[in-house]
Amino acid sequence: MILSNNPELKINPWVLMGVFCLLVGPFALAFHMNYPDEMYYRDAAIEMLRNGDYLTTYLGSGELRFKKPILTYWAVLAGFKLFGVNAFASRIFFLLAGAATVGLTFKLAKILFKDEKVASVSALIMAANPVLILSSGRSIPDILLVLTMTLSALGFATYLRKEESIPNWAPWALYGGLALAFEVKGLPAAALGGIGILYLIFNPWKKTSLKKLFHLPSLLVSLVIALFWFVAMWVMHGPTYLESFLGDQVGVRVASKAFLVIKHGLMALGLLIAIFIPWVLFSLPNLKSTIAKAWKENPQFSGFALLWGLAILGMGALTSKFYERYLLPVAPVLAVYLGWILVKGEFEIRKRGLTLTAFIFYGLNVVLILAGLYLGLKGHFVWFRLLFILAVLFYLGKLIKKGNKLPKAIAYSYLLIFLSYTLFTSLISFPHQGQQLKLALQEMYDMAPKVIAFRGNEHIGSKIRISLYPKTQLINLDRANWKTQMKDYDYVILEDLYLDSINSKQFEVYSETVNWSSKTIPDLIQTLGTSEFDSILDTTGKKYFLLFPTNNQ
Repeated sequence: MILSNNPELKINPWVLMGVFCLLVGPFALAFHMNYPDEMYYRDAAIEMLRNGDYLTTYLGSGELRFKKPILTYWAVLAGFKLFGVNAFASRIFFLLAGAATVGLTFKLAKILFKDEKVASVSALIMAANPVLILSSGRSIPDILLVLTMTLSALGFATYLRKEESIPNWAPWALYGGLALAFEVKGLPAAALGGIGILYLIFNPWKKTSLKKLFHLPSLLVSLVIALFWFVAMWVMHGPTYLESFLGDQVGVRVASKAFLVIKHGLMALGLLIAIFIPWVLFSLPNLKSTIAKAWKENPQFSGFALLWGLAILGMGALTSKFYERYLLPVAPVLAVYLGWILVKGEFEIRKRGLTLTAFIFYGLNVVLILAGLYLGLKGHFVWFRLLFILAVLFYLGKLIKKGNKLPKAIAYSYLLIFLSYTLFTSLISFPHQGQQLKLALQEMYDMAPKVIAFRGNEHIGSKIRISLYPKTQLINLDRANWKTQMKDYDYVILEDLYLDSINSKQFEVYSETVNWSSKTIPDLIQTLGTSEFDSILDTTGKKYFLLFPTNNQ
């Protein structure tokens, strides 16, 4: 019995994108989890606001940084322009890019198969991809790269499908997506795009003529988009920027030892399978015969998905340090392939496995809810969020009990975990040092310093920099000569780690911040709401001090 017309497999992509934003947003749009590389893009965007140069990128120390193209910096800058300089603004366009990737995955499947069921399952798979979710809460290039590569994949899909006619928008999507991807990450986008174009030309099942691929208007516009920043940097800064860019893109990122290549290749393969759990498990029954049928039905797309999958594994194997986010650019194409395999294999008839999986993710949310209630009873009130999570759980419980729309229940329960997790992270992340220091400077009114030097963890420094903008500029001191440099500033923010390195008699402490230490989280949670909590926090917490020389009194 063929069940691909089963309405349980149909979703509205716009609703799914909205749910993605709603359930992931509280986790993504505040500093619940701070990814280290975000500071490069936040700090540069703040400097752009200060100096009005929207092309050149700087570190927090004021040094030039040319390791990545411009588009990620602009995404942060756009958020700052629209919503002010804060955590929400630095990440909002990355969250929207994650949601848009889910929608484009739906569209990609519709173009290839004209089947709303395949499209719906593919979008659910992509929405519940942990790497996509985590990347949507980080202001770094990876989520923009997958969005632009998926846009390009729409163009590839139109050339791969069975119809001979190519819509007018197809080359614009193909080349425009690649151009934008190149302005996000550089050479990895060019490599995947080149492999895809060669496949269109030479694949034996549906070759694409050069005449069809050569669309002069879209090619010219895409070349301008892809290269304008590089040309601008050459004009403004000369060849120095190119050495820095290529050093990051090719030099330090490419592994040379065979053992490291094999290790990272196996790691990439394992993670590529893991990020599609639980969906990949539903494909196991009759997998061999289902894949054979799918290959026979649409070999051109099967080959394309296989080639891009192998390409990303190869790129991951060649990196000197591998991260799971490197797999993300091809995840939507692989999600569509997996969704197609699942629908062809009639996975929806396996009610027991689907129900069990839904219960597992539902149960994880219940555990987090109970933990949230425990924290609430100890005085950490997040009742509105708790009530909202309970309402979603009630809705999902009804779906699971009826055995109705189980793939949707699985995906939504998976997404809800990240919202439920904020019941913990909102407690240990706030108020961070930047917020505490902002309050201290507000007490100084017009006497607040225009410039403050900083020595400490540079990721914390970036969060402080956001909080103090625009009234105060934070300058990172050099790691080697910071003690000499700090003499040039009236005020310094110093991490407690370095306090013993200076003559404390020469400085006064204007303000002191303290935040949770990860090593003592269990003790702090246990004593939350008691007098013992403040004592443990003061003894074990990570501290930063706002200092000024005694002769400034």
